[in-house]
Amino acid sequence: MIDPFGRTISYLRVSVTDRCDFRCVYCMAEDMTFLPKSEVLTLEELDRLCTAFIELGVRKLRLTGGEPLVRKNIMGLIENLGAHVKSGALEELTLTTNGSQLSRFAEQLVACGVRRINVSLDTLDSDKFAEITRWGRLQQVKDGLAAAKDAGLAVKINAVALKGVNEDEFDDLIAWCGDEGFGLTLIETMPLGDITGDRTDQYLPLSLVRKRLRKRWTLTDIDYTTGGPARYVRIEETGQKLGFITPMTHNFCESCNRVRLTCTGTLYMCLGQEDAADLRTPLRQSESNEPLIQAIHEAIGRKPKGHDFIIDRRHNRPAVSRHMSLTGG
Repeated sequence: MIDPFGRTISYLRVSVTDRCDFRCVYCMAEDMTFLPKSEVLTLEELDRLCTAFIELGVRKLRLTGGEPLVRKNIMGLIENLGAHVKSGALEELTLTTNGSQLSRFAEQLVACGVRRINVSLDTLDSDKFAEITRWGRLQQVKDGLAAAKDAGLAVKINAVALKGVNEDEFDDLIAWCGDEGFGLTLIETMPLGDITGDRTDQYLPLSLVRKRLRKRWTLTDIDYTTGGPARYVRIEETGQKLGFITPMTHNFCESCNRVRLTCTGTLYMCLGQEDAADLRTPLRQSESNEPLIQAIHEAIGRKPKGHDFIIDRRHNRPAVSRHMSLTGG
């Protein structure tokens, strides 16, 4: 699959559910209205869609949500998709999780062929964690991380940089990740969805964060990529990698190789654009994959050059109306 700008699309991110057991302040409103089950693809339909993408050249597949591990019987889908890793058709199957369910599923994930996970964790302070996630418990996540580590999963921590909330904790996060052997990626808050709050109060440019970090840490630029948008440095004092995802201060679109599939079968060619393609209809209208494959090719042919993220300070509204939990983080 080649988009209009010559980029090979080899990375698919799939939101298997819009539901989550947390209500993080930068991601969701506390009183969320979730999709009716009738609109959500079955696990069998998700398997068929993902397999079609793999046959068209996707080599990396990431499962997201919401929280992917809260979906009932999700391990059946992960096992089926893991078979593509074992056959060599898929290079990597990963997932992004809040860590709440890892104590239950870490060993099963490894058995299915998952070798690496991203865990969203913005603070090591229990009270602050409860404030950010609204419903979460830090110890539950820490227990999950210990289970993941024991099972042999490589862990990367994702932390959203929030002005006035966790900006004084990045040194502690770096030191903790160094001790645990975890990677760390810092992410600028993105203007997606109504979150019942003012994003201008949350936004913290990572250019400023990086400048502050250099006062304590030696950051060496490295030529490393996982296929995503992060740019990495090595922290010489810990030996671990530190990534920066900067959709607001540095557009990373020139090398974009990914598309996002929602749990309703909607394909977004760009996280920061509203244009989308309905894959649920061709999926359900025929047992043959021909209409589906045609729809996928037409969608890739509309992939834009880049996103237009801005934080609208005049009208206090998101750049894109849908929530990250719907699109897939």
